[in-house]
Amino acid sequence: MGQHPRIFVVTDYYLPGYKAGGPIRSIANMVELLGDEFQFNILTADRDLGDNEPYPNVRHGQWQAVGKAQVLYLSPFEKRCYHWRRLLKHLDYDVLYLNGCFSRLTIKTLLLRKLRLIPRVPVILAPRGEFSRGALDLKKRKKAIYLCLSRRMGLYKGITWQASSDYERLDIMNAFKDVKLQIVVAPNLASSPSVSSTPVVKEAGSLRMAFLSRVARKKNLDYALRILANVRGDVAFHIYGPLEDTDYWQECESLIAQMPSNVSVEFRGEVPPDRVIEVLAGYHLFFFPTRGENFGHVISEALRAGCPVLISDQTPWQGLEEQKAGWVVPLSQPERFQAILQAMLEMNDTAFKEWSHGARAYGEQAANAPTAIEANRTLFLTATRQNGQRTQA
Repeated sequence: MGQHPRIFVVTDYYLPGYKAGGPIRSIANMVELLGDEFQFNILTADRDLGDNEPYPNVRHGQWQAVGKAQVLYLSPFEKRCYHWRRLLKHLDYDVLYLNGCFSRLTIKTLLLRKLRLIPRVPVILAPRGEFSRGALDLKKRKKAIYLCLSRRMGLYKGITWQASSDYERLDIMNAFKDVKLQIVVAPNLASSPSVSSTPVVKEAGSLRMAFLSRVARKKNLDYALRILANVRGDVAFHIYGPLEDTDYWQECESLIAQMPSNVSVEFRGEVPPDRVIEVLAGYHLFFFPTRGENFGHVISEALRAGCPVLISDQTPWQGLEEQKAGWVVPLSQPERFQAILQAMLEMNDTAFKEWSHGARAYGEQAANAPTAIEANRTLFLTATRQNGQRTQA
């Protein structure tokens, strides 16, 4: 074994991409915070989600330094099974880290492992919220068939599941009720501390809100729009993010066209990751009734921007109202979402400043708690020791 344990990461998308959202940031933050202790090598696509052209300056067939990791970017042709097997077979690593359970790259890799066509090293799989109730309800039949077949094949036998919270641990257990699983809770790591900003002025009777995420059914933008249609007062609602699902966006556009005159809705396009906190600092509320997040980096960023959040109960974020940082509401209670929006709209600047400061304080406290970093460190060290024991056996 080399000086640093070697972690080989397989992920659909990575930097400089950002359209795939949180999973990219989860890995990038992990590399930034643990890259001095572990050697991260990342295998990923040579283009961002939905793009037809590769990133500029990508050198195919060569490892490139990206932050503290070495990254090999692959074309769609190079991700085919024969090339994939050859890559994984001849690389030297201590731990294999797979990002996403339903990713084609993950499935290919697990099949090769099952057939013993690649090295048998410890495997960590991070499902990234794919087993939340809301996420499983999307393409439900297809996912159910795959999970049934994978269980019968023993595709996940002997792997370690990384849950980002106790809530995700329960989601994983519910998805594999008849299978004995090894699950380790190691929270996702947040990005660097927030930038300083002055809270935006809040006038009673008006409200500036933002939605920032991929425009996809899982993110539940249509639910937010339906709630907004019933709010009284001057509302500006700005939507940011890549249009991942154009059919879904057409549904949302239809709802926007029916909005009452007091609600102004604008789509403002994509936001580079390094500008998210700056953008959200200009709003009174981040409205995100998502169907499921295993962490929700954008929630963390909104809080650190001093922007209170109104989110669903399908994320690990809890106890926000007690800290005057925001609200967590079940999706089964649209009337409560509406009541909170109405109260927020009528809030004056003095009261808003209190909530803005509460959001920032809560976000800073939650970001990269030492226990979260240590849990991730232990996850990799334990897997590395398992590989050492297998080598000696």
